[in-house]
Amino acid sequence: MTMTDPIADMLTRVRNGQSAGKETVSMPTSKKLVEIARIMEKEGYIRSYQVIDGEPRGTLEITLKYGPKKAKTIRGIKRISKPGLRIYAGKDDLPRVLGGLGTAIISTSNGVMTDRDARKKGIGGEVIAYLW
Repeated sequence: MTMTDPIADMLTRVRNGQSAGKETVSMPTSKKLVEIARIMEKEGYIRSYQVIDGEPRGTLEITLKYGPKKAKTIRGIKRISKPGLRIYAGKDDLPRVLGGLGTAIISTSNGVMTDRDARKKGIGGEVIAYLW
């Protein structure tokens, strides 16, 4: 069975895994999913990620991060641009999540980056998701 939106699947697995108190979540990998996981790790939302090579397709394993007393580090994840409706933002219209407290993940011509990095470089792109 083919998956129509692997990014939404990844974000849902992370959201559900954290709600259930899981240590790790795994999913089929792709270059874009690895870049999103890299940003999530850099911004402090997850502990780490690892790509495990497999025969037909590799697996991306994300180690979730919790605060004291198993408190969630990710309060919310929202997929913005979907396969049926792509959402783009110019360099002057880049979104701010929770007034700058959250993170918007942007796919630009220079790769996948946060809204802050895209604002510094002065480029826009496709708004993939919001994290807070």
